[in-house]
Amino acid sequence: MNNKTQGSSLGQVSSASQVSSSGHGFSLGALLRRPETGSFLGLVAVFVFFAIFGGKNFASITGAASWLNVAASLGIVAIPIGLLMIAGELDISIGSLVPAGSMTTAIISGHFHAPILVGIGAALALGAVVGLINGILVLRTAVPSFIVTMGTLFAMAGLTLGFSVILTGTTSVPLVAGPEAKWLLGRFIGGIFQVTIFWWIAAAIVFGFILHYSHWGNWILAMGGDKVSARNAGIPTERMTVLLFMCSGVSATFVGMSQAILYNSAQVSAGQSYIFNSIVAVVVGGVLLTGGYGSVVGIVLGTLTFAIVNQGIYYTAFDANWASLIIGVLLLVAVLMNTRFRKLALTYTSSKGRAKK
Repeated sequence: MNNKTQGSSLGQVSSASQVSSSGHGFSLGALLRRPETGSFLGLVAVFVFFAIFGGKNFASITGAASWLNVAASLGIVAIPIGLLMIAGELDISIGSLVPAGSMTTAIISGHFHAPILVGIGAALALGAVVGLINGILVLRTAVPSFIVTMGTLFAMAGLTLGFSVILTGTTSVPLVAGPEAKWLLGRFIGGIFQVTIFWWIAAAIVFGFILHYSHWGNWILAMGGDKVSARNAGIPTERMTVLLFMCSGVSATFVGMSQAILYNSAQVSAGQSYIFNSIVAVVVGGVLLTGGYGSVVGIVLGTLTFAIVNQGIYYTAFDANWASLIIGVLLLVAVLMNTRFRKLALTYTSSKGRAKK
């Protein structure tokens, strides 16, 4: 690939990223071409639907808490997964890292009675190490990240189960955290809202700044557009890939650790639902499966949409088994809408470029 082709490829990615993250141009046309627009329209439609058929209970404070609590735990995992997908990678090992983080904290601080900070630190370190391994394996083997992380998914599931039985003799371990840990990670605000919601907001702010207001964000978008061209342009693609996998691993073990503190126990079997739930939330949020396009705001909106569908069905007279059908249809519609909005974005930036000439 020659330099002219590389520059053209990176330029196209840059144009898409400007539409997705720049603050320039507040016209209706520019707004409709943003990657989070489709997810916002989907969120509004889903909320109105369940507000009508779910009645007062769905729109009440208790109802809001039910889907916000689900969205918070899922959202902390979904944001790093979304950034990985924007960069053209995928991590499904989170399905085992959530229970691994939970069991690590419970075994160290619950079964062996070590200080809770030791258990928390060990859980987060485990996520970082597994993320590091995932990143290195993806880079060194050239095997698709889906396959690599599938391997670590099963490996971590086996290690978590094996060590839990060997060290504690059971697959469910109780944990009594101190008041400081409960206040920061495991309490209900007002008796109904999990404190994890604030950690989700903090994660959205931090990763939103990284993706939309820093050069690292441009690197991530460029990697998803064309990794070879991005590397040839001087972007440290290998370092960024490893860091993104480490963020994904740490976020998963953080969720597991916080749940162990919240519910005063940990189980080996919890966490598998996070794999596809996070992918659905990210795709509904406007991130392309092919990479190179998306926003943190869209991921947050997609997570809220998924949580509302997941919990809202219980406030209606419909059979709860229909929730999976709704989520499946929502995913298909989201993929079609995301492709359409991306084409509009690229058409819009190309027409602006020709007009300037």
